[in-house]
Amino acid sequence: MPTVGTFFTQLYLEDAFKYQDQQRFISRRRFVAPSFNDIRLILNSAQVLGLVRSSNVKLVTFDGDVTLYDDGACLTSDNPVIPRILRLLQQDRKVGIVTAAGYTDAPKYYERLQGLLDATHSSTTLTADQKQGLIVMGGESNFLFRFDPTSKARLSYVPREEWLLDEMQAWSEEDITQLLDLAESALRACAANLNLPAAVLRKDRAVGVYPVNGVRINREQLEETVLVVQNTVQRSAVGSRLPFCAFNGGNDVFVDIGDKSWGVRACQRYFGGIDPSKTLHVGDQFLSAGANDFKVCRGYYWSSNQADPSSQARLASTTAWIASPAETVDLLDELENTVHP
Repeated sequence: MPTVGTFFTQLYLEDAFKYQDQQRFISRRRFVAPSFNDIRLILNSAQVLGLVRSSNVKLVTFDGDVTLYDDGACLTSDNPVIPRILRLLQQDRKVGIVTAAGYTDAPKYYERLQGLLDATHSSTTLTADQKQGLIVMGGESNFLFRFDPTSKARLSYVPREEWLLDEMQAWSEEDITQLLDLAESALRACAANLNLPAAVLRKDRAVGVYPVNGVRINREQLEETVLVVQNTVQRSAVGSRLPFCAFNGGNDVFVDIGDKSWGVRACQRYFGGIDPSKTLHVGDQFLSAGANDFKVCRGYYWSSNQADPSSQARLASTTAWIASPAETVDLLDELENTVHP
């Protein structure tokens, strides 16, 4: 499988199957063969076992929607994932929320992550240093915020010079503007061609289309828009120089500078250079062309700087593919039980 990329740890597939068989009773089924979800969860368990048995986990990064909370929802105080994340921090692990939401000010992130940020702030079991192990990377890889107990939003902006990778420092503002201009033009053309009930939103490091008047856009139209824009930008000169991510957000389409592989790597850099073999990224979008977690593990990096695009596969970290916030809770409990059986 030449495109599968590099695995940073061993995969204990037999042990992982035995564990999932106890949860899902796969071997007891007579008529239903092992399913895609069975295999996905077995691979997640194998990855957790590989991390724990080889070098343990120093950094856990999470997607937001569908991973920590339902699509379009917020991380409220009653969410069962919160005590699990606090447990990671208490174990001196670092935690990064790597989200596509590209806000430039902390209060917007506080609205989405209030339950976790308030719980971290009010915790009496976490030390001040452990609380500093929580960060938020917004816009895939463009805006970093760290926990700040003195801020009403519980977060403060981290200047780019404190976390940018060397390669990211070479991204010119001229190229960024040119790429977003091209993407915006392609998005407008798609909106007109597909008669999308959508408006265009231009941000500092992103551009996208979103529905108006509460209308839902068909999945097929969203995927078509992603592929058209992706293809248009990929074939351009600026698209060969600058990495980008075009993705389906469920009811919108956005193009960001960089992608989550860069975001995870930047989190590793911020915490002093955590190795990919000691990093676990938990996300839900790995399958479709418009999936923005895909590039963290085995996706394509749209740049001619690499002779083979698939050489960027699994560049940033080990990964776990989940399908709901409940699966994230189960995965974190599995990680805890593997470390402390």
